[in-house]
Amino acid sequence: MDQNGFRGSSVARIDDKGRLKVPTVFRSAIQDVQGPDVFVTSLTGGSVLIYPMQVWLDIERKLADAPANHPSVQKFVDRVNYYGQTSELDGQGRVVVPQLLRDSAAIVGDVRVFGRIRYLEVWNEERFAQKLQRDAWTDEDGMKLAQFGI
Repeated sequence: MDQNGFRGSSVARIDDKGRLKVPTVFRSAIQDVQGPDVFVTSLTGGSVLIYPMQVWLDIERKLADAPANHPSVQKFVDRVNYYGQTSELDGQGRVVVPQLLRDSAAIVGDVRVFGRIRYLEVWNEERFAQKLQRDAWTDEDGMKLAQFGI
């Protein structure tokens, strides 16, 4: 990833075959640095998470060290496996988003791709705007971030 992370956002498009054309600003950071393999999943079904495979394998290693019967571990694994599939960026920088996930997250046509430092998140533009309105930024949010030196 360029300088340690994916950042910013960009409009992208899902084609009729369910392929997301990963925006150029993110594509080279995946293909050139991490390789074309990715894990496409979600935790809630409301958005699509695209992890470069090396990042996802780091998460799996941490999960392997956690107690397998821990309820939060089980919930996490259930959800990412329900929505998830391995994939790869093709020669044109496209990745297939599973039909179940496209339907659940209303990922059709124009979408917005967000850099989340270690992975990408894809949202239906209208749903994301609603999320921003529901989750207004507060002074308390700013104070909590200040605890991290941000």
